[in-house]
Order: sequence, then structure tokens, then C-alpha cells
Amino acid sequence: MKVSEIYKNGGKTLSFEIFPPKKDTELNNIDDTLDVLCELNPDFISVTFGAGGSCNCNKTIELARRIKDKYKVEPVVHLTCLHYNQHEIDEFAHALIDAGIENILALRGDAREDIVSKDDFSYASDMVSYLKAKYDFCVLGACYPEKHPESANMIDEVKHLKTKVSAGAEVLLSQLFFDNNNFYEFKEKCEIADIDVPIIPGIMPVVKAAQIKRMVSLCHAAFPERFRKIVDRYENNPEALFDAGMSYALSQIIDLLVNDTHGIHLYTMNNPVIARRICEGIKNIV
Repeated sequence: MKVSEIYKNGGKTLSFEIFPPKKDTELNNIDDTLDVLCELNPDFISVTFGAGGSCNCNKTIELARRIKDKYKVEPVVHLTCLHYNQHEIDEFAHALIDAGIENILALRGDAREDIVSKDDFSYASDMVSYLKAKYDFCVLGACYPEKHPESANMIDEVKHLKTKVSAGAEVLLSQLFFDNNNFYEFKEKCEIADIDVPIIPGIMPVVKAAQIKRMVSLCHAAFPERFRKIVDRYENNPEALFDAGMSYALSQIIDLLVNDTHGIHLYTMNNPVIARRICEGIKNIV
């Protein structure tokens, strides 16, 4: 099933992101996580993608096939393009078709010193256009409520996003954020720019002090004073910080649902305990 179909009749989604284990020997252990996540009845699960590997050895496709065939949940496969040419993207596309996978999250990917970038796709929008012209996938795109680090300002950010949507992106999944007001302001800018596809907020329950600081640094997410006080107060008390971090994420999610978002995309970090706790906290709300 194509993810875009869910939203056509006003549906809302609960979805998760997971990543393939680094070692092949750990791939079977992911079932412990999937058992819990799929019991929570997500509308889809997105699977992250490691750049630089060939199609034949890519664990993302193997994991996505397992989610679809064993757990009967729709997978969304992340696909980056900066390190691949058209022929290689075609190989991935045909592998996904063979696996019965209909949904792709099209990403540029980050430049890396250990992998040579290629010239076929400079931006995610280039791959979106390519995929939509040749294949029948539902193509999702990423968006950045607090702007991509390489964007000069929010005007440029929304302009590039408009290009991506015009190229064929049908649903947008947002980068994580900790201040809902920034997301609402971003959505308003998108509406002014006539970006009329569903924009799904991405929430990461962050429950460790070092993890919080790392996410703020890597993603350039605003660190609201209310959240900062929680971290400062409980960073030396892991149990208290876990509870406080979960409560903060739940307050974000409830506020987003009350304000009529199209759904929630939960960055699980492969932690089923966090996903279950969140779902229990909103089971009578969604």
C-alpha cells in the first residue's frame, strides 16, 4: 500500500523509524524490536539507509522485506542519492519492486570523506524527479522545520522544499525538533508557499543527557529552556531523566495531535521500550 493513500481521506498516521544493525549477525535480533513495534499497529515503518553499499549487500532492503512479509506492516525505505549514479539507483528500485515495496523516502545523503560523491543527483529533488518519471513508487521527502544546515535561511529552505514537492514528493517527514512552535511556524510558511502535501512531524524521545546534547549538535535543533532545565536537573539521575524525557516527548506529541497534524513519526533508535511507552501514553487520544 502506498503511504500517500492513507491521507487522502483525512487519515492520521503513527509511524516509526528504525535502522538496520551494523553486523549481519545482529539482523535476527531486530525481531525483538519489531515484535514490539508491530504489536503497536503502526501505519508504516521507515528503514534508514547506509550509503556506499551495493544493492546486493544492502541490509535496508532485507529488513524492509521482513517488515512487509513477516509483520504485514508497510515499510518505507530510505534511499540516498549523492553517492550513486542512475544505474545504481535503478538497481535499488528494481530490488524494491521485486520485494513488493512501494514507498521510498528520497534523501540526498551527507557528503563523506570515505565515499566518493557522484554527479547524477545533486539534490534529493533530482532523484524524486527521476523516480517519479520511471517508476510507480510513492515518494516521500524530508523537511527541516528549523532549516537544513546548508540552507541560507528559511526562505531558501521553503523554496527548495517547494522544488522537491513539485518534483513529485507526496508526503514530507520532518527532522526531529524539540520546540513545537518552530514546527507550526514552518507549516505556516509551507502553506503560504502552496506546499499542500501532508507534513508529518518527527519526534525523538531523548532520555540520556549525552544523547540530547549530541542530537542538538548534529541536527541543529533548538534546545528550549524548559527542556534544558529538565536535562540540567536530572542528567546525573538516569532513571529520572528517562521519565522526564519521555514526559517531554509525550507533551510534544499530544500538543501536535491537538493541533491537527497528519500524524506522528517516532524516531525509536531501535528501542521498543520507548515506542511502547509513547503509545501507551496516547492510546486514548489518537
